[in-house]
Amino acid sequence: MARRRKRKSRRRLEGRRILENVPQYSIESQNEKPVTAARNFIHAEGITPPALLLVKRNEHTTDRYFWAEKGLFGAQYVEENHFLFPSLRLEEEEPEPFGIAAK
Repeated sequence: MARRRKRKSRRRLEGRRILENVPQYSIESQNEKPVTAARNFIHAEGITPPALLLVKRNEHTTDRYFWAEKGLFGAQYVEENHFLFPSLRLEEEEPEPFGIAAK
């Protein structure tokens, strides 16, 4: 029997495309939990939001976190709910053309 393909969410794909434009930082968690390593790195380096952190847990697993004004979030949550984050809204909007003539 053939397997059915999993449907990809358009909203999540759009969120992933938006996150590609955010600065990314790759770190290793060492002996800390991935979230703790991400928070310590943010405070040590003075990173300003928005930023995407890729925390390597071991040779097979990498956790992704999004640093926003509101705090630290899982990247998958941000991909699915990118419209809730004002810093991502500013980057996705393009300037409107000045097509209206003054009277």
